[in-house]
Amino acid sequence: MKKFMAVMAMVAVVAFAAPALAATNPFMDVPQGHWAYDAVGLLASRGIVSGYPDGSFKGAQPATRYEVASVVARALVAIDADKASKQDLELLKKLVMEFKDELDALGVKVDKLDKRVAVLEDGIGGWKIRGTFRFDAKFASDTDEGNYYYNENGLKNDFEKERFRLFLTKTIDANTYFYAQYRTGASASGANALRDGRGDLQNMRWSHLFVNTKLPYDINFRVGRFAVDFEGDYGLYDDWDALFGDYRIDGFQLSKNWGNFKGTFIVGRNGAFDTPDGVSENIAGNVMNYVLDLNYTAERWFLGGTAYWWNYDGEANIDADLRTYGIYAGFKFTPAIALKGIYYWQNTDQFWGDADGKAWKAILDVKQEALKFTSLWVEYSQQDNDFVGAYNDRYAIGDGTYDYVGRNLDWADANGRTKWWFVKAAQQWNEKWSTFIRYAHADFDTDWLDNATEWGLGIGYQYTPAIYFELAYDQVDHGDSAFALADHGKDHVLRFRTNVNF
Repeated sequence: MKKFMAVMAMVAVVAFAAPALAATNPFMDVPQGHWAYDAVGLLASRGIVSGYPDGSFKGAQPATRYEVASVVARALVAIDADKASKQDLELLKKLVMEFKDELDALGVKVDKLDKRVAVLEDGIGGWKIRGTFRFDAKFASDTDEGNYYYNENGLKNDFEKERFRLFLTKTIDANTYFYAQYRTGASASGANALRDGRGDLQNMRWSHLFVNTKLPYDINFRVGRFAVDFEGDYGLYDDWDALFGDYRIDGFQLSKNWGNFKGTFIVGRNGAFDTPDGVSENIAGNVMNYVLDLNYTAERWFLGGTAYWWNYDGEANIDADLRTYGIYAGFKFTPAIALKGIYYWQNTDQFWGDADGKAWKAILDVKQEALKFTSLWVEYSQQDNDFVGAYNDRYAIGDGTYDYVGRNLDWADANGRTKWWFVKAAQQWNEKWSTFIRYAHADFDTDWLDNATEWGLGIGYQYTPAIYFELAYDQVDHGDSAFALADHGKDHVLRFRTNVNF
């Protein structure tokens, strides 16, 4: 076997990892005009071949099996799995098996190589499985009016399997993949889940389940159960929940790009909004959803609009259609400083009180690279109290399983307009340590409701790339509202969180 034949084989394995420009060839006996010049230079730059002590490559000289085995072992370490093709991996496996004895003699265990190849094959022609597990230990106040505890005995402390999610993907072909997400734990379905700390995991569900593929004319097609969250797609909220949207739906999605312009159309059912208190008809399960988003994104700015048409078609004799329109935009003053926002208005039917609510928010987003010592998110928002579909628990430190400043919005004057402030500063001190402080305020514009405030701080430690620990404190003050059904007083929690990604 000649050495250049081994080089050809290894180039086939590592070509997918090649940079746009070839590396400089260090060997004096490989002329620049030679057909293998760039390939040999790339292999040398990756440490896969080292040549002889005199600085030569000796490509015309026969190579020993041990030399080729050494190249195979080095290529296995240098391979870029994210860019590998199935054919590249199959070739690598053949080379490993061909030189098994030589690799053993060199002290390189083939079983370890086989495990490495198995990792590289993950997600290429097979199933790819990832997951996250989050466990919260919460120590709350002992007030009877608090909302941090959710066990059946009303105890103030709670150890909670807050989140467990599995993400499954399957590459079907070059243009098609399958995606599924399984959820359970306290945050699987909102504040109605039982959390009694006795080992039970409630509300298990497949929250996402869809196939994504390409149609003619580069049209992206998705079918199944998937998320509708355009505010999240365009970076228009931080910490928890959108002002409007952010729900899952069963249906179809079509999207297409024309350069910087993108259009997305969705049609489906079974998502959108929950049944209001006192209404027995399941509105959420009897609504056709039509969503259209048009977006233009340039280097320093973006502009777009979203329309949601929710048409009720249930058996109950009610008018419950809801139409919501939004216009959003953003501008980057620098790569690290941006101003952005969104404005919504609605047209509703009789079921919703014929309320044509409006809502908007403006955001100043400053990355840490601009201020050096901290990032900064400053958000101001207003919403008519009869605006349908807004999330009361946005800005919560940990979704609806915790207390939050908007809890009393359900009792607010329908003719009023709630004003919100949310400020968060996060500091990444190094690869391991991080901190944050946060503040939220809600003014319900209602005589019988006091304003509510929330503040918190925390410290995080990235123990390993997969394991994260966080200690946080948060306090909510609902005031002393005269309305008896409203939440009153202060509530606080000390939370120790363990988060594992795998």
